Amino acid sequence: MSGRTRDPACPERTCVGCRGRSAKADLLRVVVIEGECVPDLRGTLPGRGAYLHPSLACCDLALRRRAFPRAFRVTGGPGPLGTEQLRRYVERASREAGDTEHNATP
Repeated sequence: MSGRTRDPACPERTCVGCRGRSAKADLLRVVVIEGECVPDLRGTLPGRGAYLHPSLACCDLALRRRAFPRAFRVTGGPGPLGTEQLRRYVERASREAGDTEHNATP
């Protein structure tokens, strides 16, 4: 047993930025649509999802670590994944939340 609670009503996911585990509800689901990483606010868009704390620290860390191509299992292809739309959303969400950044230390 890992010591984590196994509450089925509160599944956990791993942030691709800081690699920390959090409740699924506390993370932003990201999907790829036409080569662009976009936030999936309702959690209903089709395709493979990656999870990210909605903070600039985790977003920057994920981009620096090249975590999105790895999470989406994208190799080669026509080019790198676009992240502008995701970055704008996270910046706006961070400003609205008072910029209480998630601790991005692994």
